[in-house]
Amino acid sequence: MSDTPAETSPNAPDVAPDAWSGVHRGPLRPGEWVRLLDGKGRRHNICLEPGKTFHTNRGGMSHDDLIGREEGFTIVSSSGGEYLVFRPLLSEFVVSMPRGAAVVYPKDAAQIVAFADIFPGAHVVEAGVGSGALTCSLLRAVGPFGRVSSYERREEFADVARRNVGQFFGGPEGETHPAWELTVGDLAEALPASGDRADRVILDMLAPWECLDAAADALWPGGIVCAYVATTTQLSRFVETVRLHGGFTEPQAWESLVRDWHVEGLAVRPGHKMIGHTAFLVTARRMAPGEKAPMKKRRPAPGAYGPDYTGPRPADVPVDLPE
Repeated sequence: MSDTPAETSPNAPDVAPDAWSGVHRGPLRPGEWVRLLDGKGRRHNICLEPGKTFHTNRGGMSHDDLIGREEGFTIVSSSGGEYLVFRPLLSEFVVSMPRGAAVVYPKDAAQIVAFADIFPGAHVVEAGVGSGALTCSLLRAVGPFGRVSSYERREEFADVARRNVGQFFGGPEGETHPAWELTVGDLAEALPASGDRADRVILDMLAPWECLDAAADALWPGGIVCAYVATTTQLSRFVETVRLHGGFTEPQAWESLVRDWHVEGLAVRPGHKMIGHTAFLVTARRMAPGEKAPMKKRRPAPGAYGPDYTGPRPADVPVDLPE
């Protein structure tokens, strides 16, 4: 059952299909995915199919009562449960998509798009496609006239990514985003063999330092390499490998934390939950051939490069022996 509004606004024109945005305007259509949200914050994603019924613990609701209506309404189930109905945002889709590997969370994907300066028409190389979450953000940023070349070592992860990217962008059966090329293989070997040049290289993998030489050879001067790593040991090794390489600017490393707030009259306080550490991000820019960035004038902390340190070591940093 549903409550049809007394007045409806004129249908909004749909987003142009050749924009490949993954976004639609206007009435909900068969085959589209929608997101139902109840009063307790529980979420359900369903694909609309004529004649079907979606069942919850608060009763059922017919898909036919959703199809043809503008998103942003409340539907009441057969047992009185109220649900908000919207098309899912990209940030909502990626946290609920089927997973083969862990996804890059929206807060990190947004940082990558902004600080790696992903632009329309760019050629972005992505190593470690995972479940396709970051891929969706990269494809939207480069647009249909850009290019995203993704490399994934595991076929089962690649299959999940194909389904997720296809579901979000909504291409016809068998058709994927025109800017996307997915290769099953190791970037360290496959990228040099392809002869491709890139504006940006994004490394989301366990050992991104193994792909740094291939990334450096592929990047145009001024291009950006960006690594997404989960642990401090990975962070340290990648940063020191970039320094030792010599063909990049001083790497910048950071993480982002997101905390919501409870706002109710005078009761304004931090929320009890937050999205804390998910991963570290590192960026560096590619120097022109034969050029080197000025050496960072560093005075390492005592013991930073002591005898217990076994990672890559910049040429200007001697072993820090105890006195």
